[in-house]
Amino acid sequence: MAQVMKMRWEGITPDQYEALRSTVQLESDSPEGLIFHVAWFRDGGMTAIDTWESSAQFDDFFKSRLAPGIQQHGLEGEPQIKWIGAYAVHNPAVPVGATV
Repeated sequence: MAQVMKMRWEGITPDQYEALRSTVQLESDSPEGLIFHVAWFRDGGMTAIDTWESSAQFDDFFKSRLAPGIQQHGLEGEPQIKWIGAYAVHNPAVPVGATV
């Protein structure tokens, strides 16, 4: 069952997010298991909603790419992450029945 992740990261700015995004290459080298990602900034921090095939795949991405990128850019704080099992997942850009 797919998993939905809500991440809240206090204090991170759009410029810091862009630098990290460039380093981890989320879009150009999508990590295995990532189905969907959206992020926004409000109230002094960033919130992101991801859908992953499994939380273990996010853990692998975090350890291998995201954590080293955080360290490389000297970003402070730690994202707070909550998981919930997805009941249904639909992305109109992906044909029905396609493997995501």
